Amino acid sequence: MPIALIALLVFIAVLIVWNVAFKRSMSEAMIIGFIATCLFAGPQALTVAWDGIASTTENEVVYAALGFVFMTYLIDQLGIMQKILDLLNSVFGKVRGGPAYVDTLASSVMGALSGSNSGNAASTGAITGPWMVKEGWKPSRAATVVAGNSAMGAALPPSTSMVIMLGFAGGLASTGSVYLALLVSGLYQVFYRLLLITYFVWRDNIKAGNGIDVLSKGQAWKQGRVPILIYLGALIPIAVTIGPLASFLENATEVGDAMGDISIITWIPILIILFAVLIGWKKIPKTRRGLYELIAGSIPRLAPIGVLLFFAIAASSVLTELGLARDIESTLNGLDLPKWVLVAIVVVLVALIAGPLSSTATVSAIGQVSMLSMIAVGIDPVLAITVVLIAASTEGSSPPASAPIFIASGIVKARPETTFVPLIVYYLLPVMLIAVLVGIGVLPVPMQG
Repeated sequence: MPIALIALLVFIAVLIVWNVAFKRSMSEAMIIGFIATCLFAGPQALTVAWDGIASTTENEVVYAALGFVFMTYLIDQLGIMQKILDLLNSVFGKVRGGPAYVDTLASSVMGALSGSNSGNAASTGAITGPWMVKEGWKPSRAATVVAGNSAMGAALPPSTSMVIMLGFAGGLASTGSVYLALLVSGLYQVFYRLLLITYFVWRDNIKAGNGIDVLSKGQAWKQGRVPILIYLGALIPIAVTIGPLASFLENATEVGDAMGDISIITWIPILIILFAVLIGWKKIPKTRRGLYELIAGSIPRLAPIGVLLFFAIAASSVLTELGLARDIESTLNGLDLPKWVLVAIVVVLVALIAGPLSSTATVSAIGQVSMLSMIAVGIDPVLAITVVLIAASTEGSSPPASAPIFIASGIVKARPETTFVPLIVYYLLPVMLIAVLVGIGVLPVPMQG
C-alpha cells in the first residue's frame, strides 16, 4: 500500500478543508496537516515528528524566507517601491495604454522583490487600476490586467515560493540554477504580457491620456535613480556565484575555495535590506522606541509565513521518511506516461489548487510531490522546480476564489465575475502553456548554476 501517497492526500485535504471550508489560517492548517501526516508513521509517530522538526530547525531555507518577508516589509515602509513606480510612470505615462504597460512592468519589479501576488495587486493596482479607468479602459478589463499581472509576484525570483521549493529539493538543484531558470521563464511571461497589453490597446481602441499627474523624466530619474540600486542586492550574490565572474573568483583567486559556501537565498535578502537601509536612511527612525516600533511592525507578516514554512518543510521531511519518492516512482512506472503528459497533468493540478490557495500554500501542499513526479520520469530537477513555480504563479488569474481578483476588482469597482473568462483565456491558459513548454524543453531556460 502506498502509505506515503495516502498521507500526502490526507495532508492536502486537511489544508484545503481547514483553509477554504473553515476559513481558518493556512498556518493553522499546516500545523494540523503536519500532525495528520505524522500519524501515518504509527508507533513511530512521535519519533518521526521530532526528527522532522529537528531537521527543519537546521534548514537555512526557513531563515532565508523570513529574511525575504522582512525585506519586503522594509522596502514598503521606506517608500522605495513608490519611487521606482514613479520612474516607470514617467517613461510610459504618456503613451497609449501607458498605465497597463506600467502595471505589467511594475508588477514584475514588485514581484521580484515581494514575491506576493495579492500584495502585488494591491500596491501596484492601487495606482494603475484607477489610472486605466480614467484613460478609457473598461473596469472589467482594468481589473483583468491588474489581477493577471499580479502573478508576477511568484513568477519572478526571489520569492517565498521559490525558497520553499528549494527546501523540498535539498541537494537536487542549486539555488543559482533555479534562480536563473525562474528568471528566464519569468521574462517569457513579461514578454507575453507586454504583447497582450498591445493587443488590448488595439482591440479596445485605447487613446493616450492624462489619467494621473506624471512626473517629468528628469524629476522621476532624480528620485528613482538611487532606489533602483536596491536591485544590486540581488545582482551581486548572483554575479559572484554564477557566470564568468564566479568562474574567475573560483579559479584565479585565493577565495575560490570559499565560493561554494555562499548561499544566494541567504545573501539576497541581507544585501537588499542593507541597500534599503542606506537608500531610505532618512526614513529610518533614529530613536530606540522608533526602531522598536519599526521592527515590531514586521511581526504580523513574519509569524504566519514562518509557521507555514516551518511545518511545510517538517511535513515534507515526514513524507520523505514514509517513502514518498518510492511510492511516486512505483506508481508512475505502472502508468508509463509520456513526459509531456505528466508535465501537463502536474501543471493543471498545481493551477487548480492555486485558485483557492495562495501560491505559497500551493507549493507547500503539493510542490514536493509535483517535483518528484516529474523527476521520476526524467525531467531535470531544475526544470521540475521551475514548472511548479510557474504553474503556482497562476494564483492571481485562477477564478473564482483567487484573492488578487477581488482586490483588483475592488480597486476599479468592477464586478469580479466579469473578469473570470478573460482571466482564464488571456492569462491562466497561456501561463499554463508556458509552464508545459518549459518543462518539455521547447522554451529553453538555463539549468547550470
